[in-house]
Amino acid sequence: MKSTQNNPSLVFNRKGYTDKQLIDLYKAILKPRLIEEKMLILLRQGKISKWFSGIGQEAISVGITKALNFDEYILPMHRNLGVFTTRNIPLHQLFSQWQGKKGGFTKGRDRSFHFGTQKHKIIGMISHLGPQLGIANGISLANLLRNEKKLCAVFSGEGGTSEGDFHEALNVAAVWSLPVLFCIENNGYGLSTPSNDQFKCKNIADKGIGYGMESHIIEGNNILEVYSKVNEIAKSVRKSPRPVLLEFKTFRMRGHEEASGTKYVPKEMLDFWASKDPIENYHAFLKDEQILSEKLDVIIKEELLLEISENLKEAFSEPEIHSTIEEELADVYTHTNFIEITPSNKTSNIRFVDAVSQGLKQSMERFNNLVVMGQDIAEYGGVFKITDGFLEAFGKERVRNTPICESTIIETAFGLSINGYKSVVELQFSDFITSGFNPVINLLAKSYYRWGQNSDTVLRMPCGAGVGAGPFHSQTNEAWFTKTPGLKVVYPAFPYDAKGLLTTAIEDPNPVLFFEHKALYRSIYQEVPEDYYTIPFGKAAIIEKGLDLTIITYGAGVHWALDEVSKHHISADIIDLRTLQPLDTETIYTSVKKTGKVLVLQEDTVFGGIASDISALITENCFQFLDAPVKRVGSIETPIPFAKNLENLYLAKSKLYTEILDLLNY
Repeated sequence: MKSTQNNPSLVFNRKGYTDKQLIDLYKAILKPRLIEEKMLILLRQGKISKWFSGIGQEAISVGITKALNFDEYILPMHRNLGVFTTRNIPLHQLFSQWQGKKGGFTKGRDRSFHFGTQKHKIIGMISHLGPQLGIANGISLANLLRNEKKLCAVFSGEGGTSEGDFHEALNVAAVWSLPVLFCIENNGYGLSTPSNDQFKCKNIADKGIGYGMESHIIEGNNILEVYSKVNEIAKSVRKSPRPVLLEFKTFRMRGHEEASGTKYVPKEMLDFWASKDPIENYHAFLKDEQILSEKLDVIIKEELLLEISENLKEAFSEPEIHSTIEEELADVYTHTNFIEITPSNKTSNIRFVDAVSQGLKQSMERFNNLVVMGQDIAEYGGVFKITDGFLEAFGKERVRNTPICESTIIETAFGLSINGYKSVVELQFSDFITSGFNPVINLLAKSYYRWGQNSDTVLRMPCGAGVGAGPFHSQTNEAWFTKTPGLKVVYPAFPYDAKGLLTTAIEDPNPVLFFEHKALYRSIYQEVPEDYYTIPFGKAAIIEKGLDLTIITYGAGVHWALDEVSKHHISADIIDLRTLQPLDTETIYTSVKKTGKVLVLQEDTVFGGIASDISALITENCFQFLDAPVKRVGSIETPIPFAKNLENLYLAKSKLYTEILDLLNY
């Protein structure tokens, strides 16, 4: 019989598959195509706002998803509708999601495929693309730690392989032998940029060589080849955990999104890939093999179209979403069932650095699912020796040295949280968070609000000046995060608080940035309980009481304020905020109403810092009680210099007493 395939280069090898299995694969790749065709109509009618087409790439999404077990996580992109349909997500939920209705997965807070669902073990992407790969590492690391014979598959396009996150993720996966399938859909263009402007090597699979990683090239338009090869590789990876880079050769037949069009694509290229349509060619193969009759084909299409139609009716009948300010704010953080644990009376006089180490160690003992990660934290014990001895106590599985790749390690921490683990990531210096800023702001902070996924992660941030470390190791950059909804920010000034607040941070299922001032590490001692205890967030401490003014500060600023008040016999309330998000406004307002004069002190430069927000809050809520304008005191508006005299000139400490006098004399 003469083949009816459009492109005879697609060779379908049925191997030992039954007719039923082959028909099931046909149904699976046809379903997303029919949905897409309907969505394109709805897009033109204005009933959905945007669409990223996967037409021509269905075999990849379906084949990979079919090859995975249902309890194995899969991380698709915005062109992988076949992942969602193959995991049998109810279509009315998908349709509601695309219309921004409550029946979707994000309560109207995010669009299209920017969501995840734990029920179906699907973790959706964010627009920045690259972080998806690091999340897969974290999910797979959790599988390894539990000794589960599971893998994880994550998608990216050829454009995404240009991002640093791609290289960081592959490197970590290779070093840690993580069971991840990195599935790259090489579909010709990143929006309008062709592949030859994205990378110089012949194949994306060649990039695996640099990471010592197994890699394969797979015909992405052949459903049988995709399913067979991925299934074979998946079975092998479950037995022998390791990462594998898979390049799927395919083509994007429509625009990056519908408004983009395809005018930049040569016509002969479109024609060639149209002849390799994965559905038309597989359909022809099934007919040639007399597996699919005309009658059965009609029945399959009618059933699928009916399912689509009925689910669309259900989604369309759902009312437009409405909410309240209270409901929206309630979903920024996951609920925390905090139970304060009070310490015994047995204490030791220890340094700030020892208190941090002790709190972390006792948390590791308390939570078997807690993993610490960071550069040089294992054998070396960390640059500040916080984790000295941890490797011997808890083993290399839970105390993990990382390559120098802040971005993907923070993404890995998020993946661990998705798969049931807690993590603490040590940023060697808080300055280095810039290399991982994206996942902090767009994954850790937003994911619970977007689709209900918390991030049980603590980022330890050694920070601050006063130690002659210069512009790249001395910042106190808390203001970058206090303005980001979804993050909690903690900044202790004393050993007692450092230990109790760190244990609370680790217990908290929300992402916490925990700032530790380096200049306090070995200069501040205090009696600290030897056993485990917690301190509630959002409770400031009044560490000095007076009548003439209120000094509000945190971190090293607390010690500066104590020195000046003691030296000059000033009657002042000194408020140590301890946590900056949540902020204890009640303690602030009570003190302001008593003294009438307020100075807000921070080590950071003044403009744009948290002192500005506290000043505004006081002005808005306590204006009638003020006897003078609220005074903000911070460091000068320059980067932090290295030389001691210049650093002293920079720091707010040098002008604190003068500013206090000005306020008292107002």
